[in-house]
Amino acid sequence: MKVERAKLTWFERLYIPSILNGFKVTLRHFFSWKRSKVYAEKQSSYSAKLTMQYPEEKWPVPNGYRGAPYLVKDEDANTKCVSCQLCEFVCPPKAIRITPPGQSGEVDREGAEKMPKEFDINMLRCIYCGFCQEVCPEEAIYLLKDYAITGENREELIFNKEKLLSLGGEDKRAYDHHSQDGVTEGVKKWEKKTQEAKDQPAFH
Repeated sequence: MKVERAKLTWFERLYIPSILNGFKVTLRHFFSWKRSKVYAEKQSSYSAKLTMQYPEEKWPVPNGYRGAPYLVKDEDANTKCVSCQLCEFVCPPKAIRITPPGQSGEVDREGAEKMPKEFDINMLRCIYCGFCQEVCPEEAIYLLKDYAITGENREELIFNKEKLLSLGGEDKRAYDHHSQDGVTEGVKKWEKKTQEAKDQPAFH
């Protein structure tokens, strides 16, 4: 059985009645929503939220945030790194490159066997995993709170030893960032790890 549809008039073919009916439904829901209590509550919550004026204003980052890795100095402004290259070996994206000074290398603090001749970190490769910080026996490298790392070319984003030391500053900054009690004594992570190992039951 064939059912024939009624032909549309020229006015119906313009779809103006359907469009007007759609606007009518939309306006009815809009004004009923404006009068509702839920709308008033949402408007009061939205009015308190303002757009942050970045970069003049920046979001505060939480404690333990893993930002860019920098080299730090001790209290006497000496380089803490002894060029053991553990951070270079453990870095997953191979973003760290260390050039040891060799046997004739100079040191800038007493008791240090060698200091790095070159210490470069490619910030384009760094994934902020924190492995370099965890493995460093001298606590010479820390991931601080900096996250806005920009440059006009690739060369500017390869930080050398001088730039890493200037950005990292004294280790007090790193201690302030990672200390739990707000003190500036230092993390003393190796003492903590040693104590944790001693507290573990002996393996038989």
